Amino acid sequence: MQHQRTISQDVLLSGRGLFTGDPVSVRLRPGEPHTGIWFVRTDQSPPMRIAAKVENVIKRARRTVIESGAVAIETVEHFLGALSGLGIDNALIEIDAHELPGVDGSCMPFVESIKEAGLQQQDAFRDPCVISEPVRVVDGDAELVALPLLDGDAELLHIAYELDYGDGNPIGAQSYRVSVTPERFIADIAPARTFVLKSEADQLHSAGLGVHLSYQDILVFGDDGPIDNPLRYTNECVRHKILDLIGDLSLLGRPIVGRVLARKSGHALNHQLVRAIIAQSDAVKSRDGEGRQSVIDVHQIQRILPHRYPFLMVDRIIEIQGLTKVVGVKNVTSNEPFFQGHYPGDPIMPGVLIVEALAQVGGILLSQALEHKGKVAVLLGLDKVKFRRPVRPGDQLILEVEAIRVRPTSGHVKGRALVNGEIAAEAEIKFMLADSGKRYN
Repeated sequence: MQHQRTISQDVLLSGRGLFTGDPVSVRLRPGEPHTGIWFVRTDQSPPMRIAAKVENVIKRARRTVIESGAVAIETVEHFLGALSGLGIDNALIEIDAHELPGVDGSCMPFVESIKEAGLQQQDAFRDPCVISEPVRVVDGDAELVALPLLDGDAELLHIAYELDYGDGNPIGAQSYRVSVTPERFIADIAPARTFVLKSEADQLHSAGLGVHLSYQDILVFGDDGPIDNPLRYTNECVRHKILDLIGDLSLLGRPIVGRVLARKSGHALNHQLVRAIIAQSDAVKSRDGEGRQSVIDVHQIQRILPHRYPFLMVDRIIEIQGLTKVVGVKNVTSNEPFFQGHYPGDPIMPGVLIVEALAQVGGILLSQALEHKGKVAVLLGLDKVKFRRPVRPGDQLILEVEAIRVRPTSGHVKGRALVNGEIAAEAEIKFMLADSGKRYN
Protein backbone atom coordinates (compact mmCIF):
# COMPACT_ATOMS: atom_id res chain seq x y z
CA MET A 1 0.00 0.00 0.00
CA GLN A 2 1.19 3.50 -0.81
CA HIS A 3 1.23 6.33 1.69
CA GLN A 4 -0.59 9.58 1.04
CA ARG A 5 1.55 12.64 0.33
CA THR A 6 1.36 16.39 0.73
CA ILE A 7 3.85 19.25 0.43
CA SER A 8 6.41 20.03 3.14
CA GLN A 9 5.85 23.79 3.26
CA ASP A 10 3.86 26.57 1.68
CA VAL A 11 4.40 27.39 -2.01
CA LEU A 12 3.80 30.92 -3.34
CA LEU A 13 3.00 31.58 -7.00
CA SER A 14 1.68 34.51 -8.99
CA GLY A 15 0.88 35.38 -12.58
CA ARG A 16 -2.02 36.19 -14.86
CA GLY A 17 -5.01 34.07 -15.79
CA LEU A 18 -4.63 32.22 -19.08
CA PHE A 19 -7.98 33.33 -20.49
CA THR A 20 -8.80 36.46 -18.48
CA GLY A 21 -5.29 37.90 -18.04
CA ASP A 22 -6.28 39.01 -14.52
CA PRO A 23 -3.44 39.14 -11.95
CA VAL A 24 -3.62 36.35 -9.37
CA SER A 25 -1.63 35.07 -6.41
CA VAL A 26 -1.69 31.48 -5.20
CA ARG A 27 -0.54 29.95 -1.93
CA LEU A 28 -0.33 26.15 -1.89
CA ARG A 29 -0.48 24.77 1.67
CA PRO A 30 0.00 21.27 3.10
CA GLY A 31 -3.21 19.27 3.60
CA GLU A 32 -4.15 16.85 6.37
CA PRO A 33 -4.48 13.13 5.54
CA HIS A 34 -7.76 12.09 3.88
CA THR A 35 -8.75 15.70 3.17
CA GLY A 36 -7.99 15.69 -0.58
CA ILE A 37 -7.47 18.77 -2.73
CA TRP A 38 -9.38 21.96 -1.90
CA PHE A 39 -9.37 25.43 -3.42
CA VAL A 40 -10.07 28.49 -1.29
CA ARG A 41 -11.11 31.84 -2.80
CA THR A 42 -9.48 34.16 -0.25
CA ASP A 43 -10.87 37.26 -1.96
CA GLN A 44 -14.37 36.28 -0.80
CA SER A 45 -15.82 37.19 2.60
CA PRO A 46 -15.88 34.72 4.20
CA PRO A 47 -13.35 32.74 2.12
CA MET A 48 -15.10 30.17 -0.09
CA ARG A 49 -13.84 26.57 -0.10
CA ILE A 50 -14.43 24.41 -3.19
CA ALA A 51 -13.41 20.76 -3.35
CA ALA A 52 -11.56 19.60 -6.46
CA LYS A 53 -14.32 17.12 -7.27
CA VAL A 54 -16.16 16.48 -10.52
CA GLU A 55 -19.52 17.24 -8.93
CA ASN A 56 -18.38 20.88 -8.64
CA VAL A 57 -17.48 21.17 -12.33
CA ILE A 58 -19.53 23.53 -14.50
CA LYS A 59 -19.55 23.78 -18.29
CA ARG A 60 -16.99 26.08 -19.87
CA ALA A 61 -15.39 25.89 -23.29
CA ARG A 62 -11.75 24.81 -23.55
CA ARG A 63 -11.05 24.63 -19.80
CA THR A 64 -12.09 23.07 -16.50
CA VAL A 65 -13.97 25.26 -14.04
CA ILE A 66 -15.27 24.38 -10.57
CA GLU A 67 -17.93 26.33 -8.72
CA SER A 68 -19.73 26.55 -5.41
CA GLY A 69 -22.77 28.79 -5.37
CA ALA A 70 -21.89 31.90 -7.38
CA VAL A 71 -18.13 31.55 -6.78
CA ALA A 72 -16.02 29.87 -9.48
CA ILE A 73 -12.36 29.02 -10.05
CA GLU A 74 -11.29 28.76 -13.68
CA THR A 75 -8.65 26.75 -15.55
CA VAL A 76 -7.80 24.38 -12.70
CA GLU A 77 -6.67 21.46 -14.90
CA HIS A 78 -2.96 22.32 -15.19
CA PHE A 79 -2.51 22.90 -11.47
CA LEU A 80 -4.41 19.71 -10.67
CA GLY A 81 -2.32 17.89 -13.26
CA ALA A 82 0.85 19.01 -11.47
CA LEU A 83 -0.43 17.79 -8.09
CA SER A 84 -1.66 14.48 -9.47
CA GLY A 85 1.43 13.88 -11.58
CA LEU A 86 3.66 14.40 -8.54
CA GLY A 87 1.50 12.06 -6.45
CA ILE A 88 0.14 14.69 -4.05
CA ASP A 89 -3.08 13.57 -2.35
CA ASN A 90 -3.82 16.38 0.11
CA ALA A 91 -3.36 20.13 -0.32
CA LEU A 92 -5.06 23.48 0.16
CA ILE A 93 -4.85 25.97 -2.72
CA GLU A 94 -5.57 29.56 -1.69
CA ILE A 95 -6.28 31.88 -4.63
CA ASP A 96 -7.20 35.59 -4.59
CA ALA A 97 -8.88 35.77 -8.03
CA HIS A 98 -11.12 33.59 -10.17
CA GLU A 99 -8.53 32.05 -12.52
CA LEU A 100 -5.26 30.26 -11.82
CA PRO A 101 -2.04 31.57 -13.39
CA GLY A 102 -1.52 30.50 -16.98
CA VAL A 103 2.29 30.59 -16.55
CA ASP A 104 3.81 29.30 -19.83
CA GLY A 105 0.78 27.20 -20.84
CA SER A 106 2.23 24.07 -19.25
CA CYS A 107 2.35 23.00 -15.61
CA MET A 108 6.14 22.86 -15.36
CA PRO A 109 6.46 26.14 -13.38
CA PHE A 110 4.02 24.68 -10.82
CA VAL A 111 6.03 21.45 -10.67
CA GLU A 112 9.32 23.27 -10.15
CA SER A 113 7.93 25.36 -7.27
CA ILE A 114 6.42 22.31 -5.60
CA LYS A 115 9.65 20.31 -5.96
CA GLU A 116 11.59 23.18 -4.39
CA ALA A 117 9.21 23.17 -1.39
CA GLY A 118 9.53 19.41 -1.05
CA LEU A 119 7.05 16.58 -0.57
CA GLN A 120 6.07 14.88 2.67
CA GLN A 121 4.88 11.31 3.16
CA GLN A 122 1.91 10.99 5.52
CA ASP A 123 0.91 8.23 7.93
CA ALA A 124 -2.36 7.49 6.11
CA PHE A 125 -2.55 5.07 3.19
CA ARG A 126 -3.98 5.82 -0.23
CA ASP A 127 -7.36 4.41 -1.26
CA PRO A 128 -7.03 4.15 -5.04
CA CYS A 129 -9.91 3.59 -7.44
CA VAL A 130 -8.95 0.36 -9.17
CA ILE A 131 -10.70 -0.07 -12.52
CA SER A 132 -12.29 -3.53 -12.38
CA GLU A 133 -14.63 -3.35 -15.38
CA PRO A 134 -14.45 -1.44 -18.69
CA VAL A 135 -15.96 2.06 -18.68
CA ARG A 136 -16.51 3.84 -22.03
CA VAL A 137 -17.79 7.28 -22.95
CA VAL A 138 -18.18 8.64 -26.49
CA ASP A 139 -18.94 11.98 -28.11
CA GLY A 140 -19.04 11.74 -31.90
CA ASP A 141 -15.64 10.48 -32.99
CA ALA A 142 -14.07 11.28 -29.61
CA GLU A 143 -13.75 8.39 -27.18
CA LEU A 144 -12.42 7.54 -23.73
CA VAL A 145 -12.17 4.04 -22.28
CA ALA A 146 -11.01 3.04 -18.79
CA LEU A 147 -9.86 -0.59 -18.55
CA PRO A 148 -8.44 -2.89 -15.88
CA LEU A 149 -4.70 -3.44 -15.78
CA LEU A 150 -3.15 -6.19 -17.88
CA ASP A 151 -1.08 -8.92 -16.29
CA GLY A 152 2.34 -7.51 -15.54
CA ASP A 153 1.23 -3.87 -15.50
CA ALA A 154 2.50 -1.77 -12.63
CA GLU A 155 -0.28 -0.60 -10.30
CA LEU A 156 -0.40 2.88 -11.79
CA LEU A 157 -2.42 4.99 -14.17
CA HIS A 158 -1.41 4.13 -17.74
CA ILE A 159 -2.59 6.48 -20.51
CA ALA A 160 -2.52 6.05 -24.29
CA TYR A 161 -3.75 9.00 -26.34
CA GLU A 162 -4.39 9.34 -30.09
CA LEU A 163 -4.78 12.87 -31.45
CA ASP A 164 -6.00 13.40 -35.01
CA TYR A 165 -7.89 16.48 -36.15
CA GLY A 166 -8.13 15.21 -39.72
CA ASP A 167 -6.53 15.94 -43.08
CA GLY A 168 -5.37 19.48 -43.71
CA ASN A 169 -5.04 20.40 -40.03
CA PRO A 170 -1.62 21.93 -39.24
CA ILE A 171 -1.50 19.81 -36.09
CA GLY A 172 -0.71 16.40 -37.55
CA ALA A 173 -1.82 13.05 -36.18
CA GLN A 174 0.05 12.25 -32.96
CA SER A 175 -0.01 9.47 -30.35
CA TYR A 176 1.73 8.90 -27.05
CA ARG A 177 1.73 6.40 -24.17
CA VAL A 178 2.86 7.02 -20.61
CA SER A 179 2.78 5.25 -17.28
CA VAL A 180 2.19 8.09 -14.85
CA THR A 181 4.99 8.13 -12.32
CA PRO A 182 6.38 11.41 -10.94
CA GLU A 183 9.59 10.86 -12.90
CA ARG A 184 7.87 10.24 -16.23
CA PHE A 185 5.41 13.05 -15.60
CA ILE A 186 8.16 15.62 -14.96
CA ALA A 187 10.25 14.54 -17.95
CA ASP A 188 7.58 13.81 -20.56
CA ILE A 189 4.28 15.55 -19.71
CA ALA A 190 4.66 18.58 -17.43
CA PRO A 191 6.56 20.79 -19.94
CA ALA A 192 3.95 20.31 -22.73
CA ARG A 193 2.07 23.56 -23.41
CA THR A 194 -1.50 24.36 -24.33
CA PHE A 195 -2.15 25.09 -28.01
CA VAL A 196 -4.69 26.61 -30.39
CA LEU A 197 -5.12 27.16 -34.09
CA LYS A 198 -4.67 30.73 -35.30
CA SER A 199 -8.34 30.85 -36.30
CA GLU A 200 -9.31 29.78 -32.76
CA ALA A 201 -6.96 32.35 -31.22
CA ASP A 202 -8.57 35.07 -33.34
CA GLN A 203 -12.03 33.98 -32.15
CA LEU A 204 -10.91 34.05 -28.51
CA HIS A 205 -9.45 37.53 -28.97
CA SER A 206 -12.72 38.70 -30.50
CA ALA A 207 -14.49 37.42 -27.37
CA GLY A 208 -12.05 39.32 -25.15
CA LEU A 209 -10.21 36.20 -23.98
CA GLY A 210 -6.44 35.75 -23.99
CA VAL A 211 -5.83 39.25 -25.38
CA HIS A 212 -2.72 39.63 -23.17
CA LEU A 213 -0.98 36.67 -24.84
CA SER A 214 1.53 36.85 -27.68
CA TYR A 215 2.76 34.09 -29.96
CA GLN A 216 5.67 33.61 -27.54
CA ASP A 217 3.29 33.00 -24.62
CA ILE A 218 1.22 30.20 -26.16
CA LEU A 219 1.51 27.70 -29.00
CA VAL A 220 -0.50 29.08 -31.92
CA PHE A 221 -0.58 26.94 -35.04
CA GLY A 222 -0.81 28.59 -38.43
CA ASP A 223 -0.92 26.80 -41.76
CA ASP A 224 2.82 26.04 -41.57
CA GLY A 225 3.00 25.04 -37.89
CA PRO A 226 3.71 26.96 -34.66
CA ILE A 227 4.05 30.72 -35.13
CA ASP A 228 7.26 32.23 -33.64
CA ASN A 229 7.48 29.57 -30.96
CA PRO A 230 9.54 26.36 -31.23
CA LEU A 231 8.09 23.05 -30.05
CA ARG A 232 9.47 21.40 -26.93
CA TYR A 233 8.57 17.97 -28.34
CA THR A 234 7.65 16.99 -31.88
CA ASN A 235 4.39 15.63 -30.42
CA GLU A 236 3.91 18.33 -27.79
CA CYS A 237 0.19 18.67 -28.51
CA VAL A 238 -0.75 15.09 -27.63
CA ARG A 239 1.42 15.28 -24.51
CA HIS A 240 -0.46 18.38 -23.41
CA LYS A 241 -3.76 16.59 -23.98
CA ILE A 242 -2.48 13.91 -21.60
CA LEU A 243 -1.63 16.64 -19.06
CA ASP A 244 -5.19 17.94 -19.31
CA LEU A 245 -6.53 14.40 -18.93
CA ILE A 246 -4.43 13.73 -15.81
CA GLY A 247 -5.70 16.95 -14.24
CA ASP A 248 -9.31 16.19 -15.10
CA LEU A 249 -9.09 12.58 -13.89
CA SER A 250 -7.87 13.85 -10.50
CA LEU A 251 -11.38 15.29 -10.03
CA LEU A 252 -12.38 11.76 -9.05
CA GLY A 253 -10.83 12.57 -5.67
CA ARG A 254 -8.77 9.36 -5.55
CA PRO A 255 -5.84 8.11 -7.63
CA ILE A 256 -6.89 5.82 -10.49
CA VAL A 257 -5.22 2.47 -11.06
CA GLY A 258 -5.89 1.14 -14.54
CA ARG A 259 -5.52 1.91 -18.23
CA VAL A 260 -7.14 4.86 -19.98
CA LEU A 261 -7.32 4.90 -23.78
CA ALA A 262 -8.16 8.28 -25.31
CA ARG A 263 -8.98 9.43 -28.80
CA LYS A 264 -9.59 13.13 -29.49
CA SER A 265 -11.09 13.70 -26.04
CA GLY A 266 -11.40 17.12 -24.42
CA HIS A 267 -12.38 18.45 -21.03
CA ALA A 268 -16.12 17.71 -21.31
CA LEU A 269 -15.53 14.06 -22.23
CA ASN A 270 -12.83 13.76 -19.56
CA HIS A 271 -15.37 14.89 -16.95
CA GLN A 272 -17.92 12.45 -18.38
CA LEU A 273 -15.47 9.57 -17.92
CA VAL A 274 -14.86 10.55 -14.29
CA ARG A 275 -18.61 10.54 -13.64
CA ALA A 276 -18.94 7.16 -15.36
CA ILE A 277 -16.14 5.70 -13.23
CA ILE A 278 -17.86 6.98 -10.09
CA ALA A 279 -21.17 5.47 -11.21
CA GLN A 280 -19.50 2.12 -11.86
CA SER A 281 -17.73 2.23 -8.50
CA ASP A 282 -21.02 3.03 -6.78
CA ALA A 283 -22.70 0.13 -8.53
CA VAL A 284 -19.95 -2.26 -7.42
CA LYS A 285 -20.17 -0.97 -3.86
CA SER A 286 -23.95 -1.36 -3.89
CA ARG A 287 -23.67 -4.93 -5.19
CA ASP A 288 -20.98 -5.79 -2.67
CA GLY A 289 -22.34 -3.81 0.28
CA GLU A 290 -24.06 -6.81 1.86
CA GLY A 291 -20.80 -8.73 1.99
CA ARG A 292 -18.57 -5.93 3.31
CA GLN A 293 -17.51 -6.03 6.92
CA SER A 294 -18.82 -3.43 9.30
CA VAL A 295 -16.42 -0.77 10.48
CA ILE A 296 -19.00 0.30 13.05
CA ASP A 297 -21.87 -2.03 13.95
CA VAL A 298 -25.32 -1.04 15.19
CA HIS A 299 -24.33 -1.31 18.87
CA GLN A 300 -21.46 1.13 18.33
CA ILE A 301 -23.75 3.41 16.31
CA GLN A 302 -26.11 3.61 19.28
CA ARG A 303 -23.22 4.86 21.43
CA ILE A 304 -22.66 7.72 18.95
CA LEU A 305 -26.23 8.66 17.97
CA PRO A 306 -29.15 9.34 20.32
CA HIS A 307 -31.65 7.76 17.86
CA ARG A 308 -33.44 4.49 18.63
CA TYR A 309 -36.07 2.33 16.91
CA PRO A 310 -38.03 3.24 14.90
CA PHE A 311 -35.93 6.31 14.05
CA LEU A 312 -32.48 4.79 13.88
CA MET A 313 -31.98 4.70 10.10
CA VAL A 314 -28.46 3.25 9.87
CA ASP A 315 -27.72 -0.46 10.27
CA ARG A 316 -23.93 -0.31 10.02
CA ILE A 317 -20.98 1.74 8.80
CA ILE A 318 -18.80 0.04 6.16
CA GLU A 319 -16.26 2.76 5.36
CA ILE A 320 -14.61 5.68 7.17
CA GLN A 321 -12.09 8.02 5.55
CA GLY A 322 -11.01 10.20 8.46
CA LEU A 323 -13.01 13.42 8.61
CA THR A 324 -13.65 13.31 4.87
CA LYS A 325 -16.16 10.55 4.14
CA VAL A 326 -18.34 7.93 5.83
CA VAL A 327 -20.41 5.23 4.10
CA GLY A 328 -23.33 3.54 5.87
CA VAL A 329 -25.91 0.89 5.00
CA LYS A 330 -29.65 0.81 5.57
CA ASN A 331 -31.48 -2.40 4.64
CA VAL A 332 -35.08 -1.49 3.84
CA THR A 333 -37.57 -4.22 4.82
CA SER A 334 -41.34 -4.59 4.57
CA ASN A 335 -41.49 -4.52 8.39
CA GLU A 336 -40.57 -0.83 8.55
CA PRO A 337 -43.42 0.87 10.47
CA PHE A 338 -43.68 3.77 7.99
CA PHE A 339 -44.81 1.40 5.23
CA GLN A 340 -48.11 0.79 7.07
CA GLY A 341 -49.41 4.22 6.11
CA HIS A 342 -47.21 5.45 3.26
CA TYR A 343 -48.64 4.17 -0.03
CA PRO A 344 -49.46 0.75 1.55
CA GLY A 345 -50.62 -0.60 -1.80
CA ASP A 346 -47.27 0.27 -3.39
CA PRO A 347 -44.85 0.81 -0.48
CA ILE A 348 -42.34 3.64 -1.01
CA MET A 349 -39.90 4.82 1.65
CA PRO A 350 -40.62 8.47 2.52
CA GLY A 351 -38.00 10.74 1.04
CA VAL A 352 -37.64 12.67 4.29
CA LEU A 353 -36.56 9.47 6.02
CA ILE A 354 -33.90 8.84 3.38
CA VAL A 355 -32.57 12.33 4.10
CA GLU A 356 -32.79 11.54 7.82
CA ALA A 357 -30.64 8.45 7.22
CA LEU A 358 -28.08 10.63 5.43
CA ALA A 359 -28.18 13.09 8.32
CA GLN A 360 -27.47 10.29 10.80
CA VAL A 361 -24.45 9.14 8.79
CA GLY A 362 -23.39 12.80 8.71
CA GLY A 363 -23.59 12.87 12.50
CA ILE A 364 -21.32 9.83 12.65
CA LEU A 365 -18.84 11.54 10.30
CA LEU A 366 -18.74 14.66 12.48
CA SER A 367 -18.28 12.53 15.60
CA GLN A 368 -14.91 11.38 14.26
CA ALA A 369 -13.34 14.74 15.21
CA LEU A 370 -11.83 14.55 18.67
CA GLU A 371 -13.30 17.87 19.74
CA HIS A 372 -16.77 16.58 18.82
CA LYS A 373 -16.68 13.53 21.09
CA GLY A 374 -19.62 13.68 23.44
CA LYS A 375 -21.49 16.13 21.21
CA VAL A 376 -24.65 15.60 19.20
CA ALA A 377 -25.14 16.79 15.62
CA VAL A 378 -28.43 18.73 15.60
CA LEU A 379 -29.95 19.33 12.17
CA LEU A 380 -30.00 23.03 11.24
CA GLY A 381 -30.85 23.09 7.55
CA LEU A 382 -31.11 21.30 4.22
CA ASP A 383 -30.13 22.47 0.77
CA LYS A 384 -30.10 21.04 -2.76
CA VAL A 385 -32.41 18.18 -1.77
CA LYS A 386 -33.34 15.97 -4.70
CA PHE A 387 -35.18 12.66 -4.93
CA ARG A 388 -34.19 10.62 -7.95
CA ARG A 389 -35.93 7.23 -7.66
CA PRO A 390 -38.29 5.39 -5.28
CA VAL A 391 -36.96 3.14 -2.52
CA ARG A 392 -39.02 0.04 -1.78
CA PRO A 393 -38.91 -2.96 0.58
CA GLY A 394 -35.95 -5.21 -0.24
CA ASP A 395 -33.72 -2.32 -1.36
CA GLN A 396 -30.38 -1.67 0.27
CA LEU A 397 -29.46 1.99 0.70
CA ILE A 398 -25.77 2.84 0.47
CA LEU A 399 -25.45 6.13 2.35
CA GLU A 400 -22.39 8.15 1.32
CA VAL A 401 -21.65 11.37 3.20
CA GLU A 402 -18.69 13.69 2.55
CA ALA A 403 -17.60 16.69 4.58
CA ILE A 404 -17.84 20.14 3.04
CA ARG A 405 -16.86 22.11 6.14
CA VAL A 406 -16.25 20.99 9.75
CA ARG A 407 -15.87 23.50 12.57
CA PRO A 408 -15.81 23.17 16.37
CA THR A 409 -19.49 24.13 16.69
CA SER A 410 -20.94 23.31 13.28
CA GLY A 411 -20.73 21.00 10.31
CA HIS A 412 -21.74 21.04 6.64
CA VAL A 413 -21.87 17.78 4.68
CA LYS A 414 -23.05 16.45 1.33
CA GLY A 415 -24.81 13.10 1.12
CA ARG A 416 -26.01 10.63 -1.50
CA ALA A 417 -28.25 7.60 -1.02
CA LEU A 418 -27.78 4.90 -3.66
CA VAL A 419 -29.68 1.77 -4.63
CA ASN A 420 -27.93 -0.59 -7.05
CA GLY A 421 -25.55 2.20 -8.00
CA GLU A 422 -28.36 4.66 -8.85
CA ILE A 423 -28.86 7.82 -6.82
CA ALA A 424 -32.12 7.66 -4.89
CA ALA A 425 -31.70 10.94 -3.01
CA GLU A 426 -29.08 13.60 -2.34
CA ALA A 427 -28.81 16.64 -0.11
CA GLU A 428 -26.50 19.09 1.59
CA ILE A 429 -27.01 19.10 5.35
CA LYS A 430 -25.95 21.63 7.99
CA PHE A 431 -25.60 20.79 11.68
CA MET A 432 -25.04 22.49 14.99
CA LEU A 433 -22.79 20.51 17.33
CA ALA A 434 -24.23 20.64 20.84
CA ASP A 435 -23.42 19.04 24.17
CA SER A 436 -25.13 15.65 24.35
CA GLY A 437 -26.89 16.53 27.62
CA LYS A 438 -28.71 19.54 26.19
CA ARG A 439 -32.40 19.18 25.37
CA TYR A 440 -34.05 20.39 22.17
CA ASN A 441 -37.79 20.75 21.63
